[in-house]
Amino acid sequence: MDELIDAAREVQDDAHVPYSDYPVGAALRTADGSVYVGCNIENANYSNSLHAEEVAIAEAVKEGHREFDALAVSSARRDGVTPCGMCRQTLAEFCDDDLPVVCDEGDDTTTYTLGQLLPDTITEEMLE
Repeated sequence: MDELIDAAREVQDDAHVPYSDYPVGAALRTADGSVYVGCNIENANYSNSLHAEEVAIAEAVKEGHREFDALAVSSARRDGVTPCGMCRQTLAEFCDDDLPVVCDEGDDTTTYTLGQLLPDTITEEMLE
């Protein structure tokens, strides 16, 4: 998981965060071992801002990936940031409940599963 944390840390340099000054990076590994990264991109209209996890998954899906096996998230503060609710739901569209989500705490990490972070998710079956 060190490779994913390193990738999430590195992409923070590309974040556009003029309002929060809170750069976040995410690294998403596909089932075939490819790694896609994303950083947060803020907008003066906060609802138009993009989250790092969304950017990473969009890049991977755009390239045809639909199976993922791990996600790492890191903020410049190394405060153990987890994906927000919206990002959790987006991840749940493509990932099983057992997806490991590794959160950067600086010298250490905490790993959750997506199911722990988003119990009772909204699923496609619920919409039928």
